[in-house]
Amino acid sequence: MHEVIFEADTSAGKCFDILLIVSIIGSVIAVMLDSVHSIHQQYGAILYQVEWFFTILFSVEYVARIISVGRPVRYMTSFFGIVDLLAILPTYLSVLIPGSQYLLVIRVLRVLRIFRVLKLALYISEARLLRQALRASKHKIIVFLFAVMTIVIIMGSIMYLVEGERHGFTSIPRSIYWAIVTLTTVGYGDISPQTNFGQALAAMIMILGYGIIAVPTGIVTVELSRAQIRRQSERACPECGRHDHDSDAVHCKYCGAKL
Repeated sequence: MHEVIFEADTSAGKCFDILLIVSIIGSVIAVMLDSVHSIHQQYGAILYQVEWFFTILFSVEYVARIISVGRPVRYMTSFFGIVDLLAILPTYLSVLIPGSQYLLVIRVLRVLRIFRVLKLALYISEARLLRQALRASKHKIIVFLFAVMTIVIIMGSIMYLVEGERHGFTSIPRSIYWAIVTLTTVGYGDISPQTNFGQALAAMIMILGYGIIAVPTGIVTVELSRAQIRRQSERACPECGRHDHDSDAVHCKYCGAKL
């Protein structure tokens, strides 16, 4: 059971993951459709039955995960253990809270079912690789964001001096907002420079924006390549279910259990 549920590299594990992904997507679509008033009036009863089907399915999966690990409490208190619980809890709460005056509360609780989409991250094997790359590049990205903020503050202040209040640049923060919108090539158009110098400066910021967008992409791409080279073993611990072990690891680095 542990191999089927937690080991994504096996044939049975892949089939299990595919089934769970399809179920998660189906349940989220059902919740979204049920929030549409016209669909709820016409197909509310069917969607209610569909919701209970997915709730029972996820409940069985949750219990199976608890049974298949040697330390169930560690799994239950982990991030994905809490997400799994949130995926099934609202439906049962809707039964335990009777009375028409609580219908609004129940509908709010049903929104929590959207948390099922978070379970998708557990079944994407490359998610850990991406997380490692983002973690390795976080310092470079922070420095990059600091440089971008410095640029928009300087450019916004210059545009405030050049254009002034008569052209919509009523304050430095509002001018910085314009610089951010322009640098990111969004261009809402609610504020625009009117002077020749201001338009020339805006053109420079637009061109600079295209170059800046490529920087974080390059940083993450390099770290992804490095993470791929030093990719760690995909083995899951039979006790706590955690991954990210070294290829030559004998014991789990989180709970100490033998792999």
